[in-house]
Amino acid sequence: MIALGAILKFAVTATVAGFSIQTAGVILIVVGVIGLVASLFLDFADRRGPRDVEVVREREPYARERY
Repeated sequence: MIALGAILKFAVTATVAGFSIQTAGVILIVVGVIGLVASLFLDFADRRGPRDVEVVREREPYARERY
C-alpha cells in the first residue's frame, strides 16, 4: 500500500474532476505505514519471552507393529 500511495502521490500527473489523486496517494501512504507499524507491534509483542507451556499427552502416539 505504501508503494501504491507513493506512486499516486509522486508519479501520477493525471487530474480527475472532484477527486485529488495526490491526496488519495497520501492517504494510502499513511494507512500503509499504520498497518506496517501495527503488524510489527503485534509480531514483536508475541515474542516477549518464554511462556510456561504444559504439554498434556492423553495417550501415546500410534506405534507400528514390527513384522
